[in-house]
Amino acid sequence: MTVFYILVAILFFGILILAHEFGHFITAKLSGVQVNEFALFMGPAIWKKQKGETLYSLRCIPIGGYCAMEGEDEGSDNPRAFGNAKVWKRLIILVAGATMNFIVGFLMMLIFVSIYFQNIVPTAVINDIQEGRPFAQQLQVGDEFYSINGRRVFVSGDVGLLLDRQADGIHDLVVIRNGEKVELENVTMKRELVAEDGSLLYGLSFLYEEANFGNRLEYTWNESLNVGRLVWMSLSDLVTGRESVENVSGIVGVVDIVADVGVQSKTVGIGLLNVLYFFAMISINLGVMNLLPIPALDGGRVVCLLVTSAAEKLLGRKIDPKYEGYLNGFFMILLIGLMLLVTFKDVWNLF
Repeated sequence: MTVFYILVAILFFGILILAHEFGHFITAKLSGVQVNEFALFMGPAIWKKQKGETLYSLRCIPIGGYCAMEGEDEGSDNPRAFGNAKVWKRLIILVAGATMNFIVGFLMMLIFVSIYFQNIVPTAVINDIQEGRPFAQQLQVGDEFYSINGRRVFVSGDVGLLLDRQADGIHDLVVIRNGEKVELENVTMKRELVAEDGSLLYGLSFLYEEANFGNRLEYTWNESLNVGRLVWMSLSDLVTGRESVENVSGIVGVVDIVADVGVQSKTVGIGLLNVLYFFAMISINLGVMNLLPIPALDGGRVVCLLVTSAAEKLLGRKIDPKYEGYLNGFFMILLIGLMLLVTFKDVWNLF
């Protein structure tokens, strides 16, 4: 079964990469930009076919992919080169990959939610408060969590997550009570040993509502927003030292996690459903990461495009795109080096 889930993981990675590069590809085609090659994965080609001006290829290393456009990182006299397209068209092409990852992640999440929550959908509305809790006099049954310590509560699962981030257990809450926002300051909420299995809980339970397409769609949207925020929170935790870089995983580590999730599931159907949710998170994660303002990533290219466009208007002449190509190439080498280090760590941990 482990091999089965490894193959499933590779398939899902292929879907995410294909979706990302297809976003660049289709917007480039619609914008009149010449696409020289559309490739899935990296390394030597194991299949390729020329159709019109574009070479379509499948390569042997299941990591990444690319949509090679004419004049993307160098000057070109071709009127259909990427560098000769209008700025707004280039911006659309650059953000289209991440946009496709968001769309695919949302659709995967919607499928998961529609199957997992067939009858009921959770809400952030309090259903019951355990007696003796210090916050029992401030919170009421029927209150809906709106924000915790300034962070929005998207789904009920956010409550424990956001409360856990405050070490002293003293929180500023905003709840919706009788249709109005109510601010509650200095609310004491700490995890305590209450369950027979030894789990630490806050002594709250939440209401569920009957499932329909509308609230499934709303829950999917909120969960997708939550996943996107978790990416920024995780990056912030890495920078501040709250989380260790030891917890960072590459493709090998992710595949290993997927295999464990699948194998430990009660049935293959549940295993595939768990993997679907996992890759919905990864797809949204990729969308956010690709928009970071780092050269070689789409977000960095967007920043470079805006800066060079502004500089060209001030200077009255076109800036040679090869300089941006050098910058992207340098950071691409750094990113590849980082990927190799993370991959080595993942392989080392496997053995």
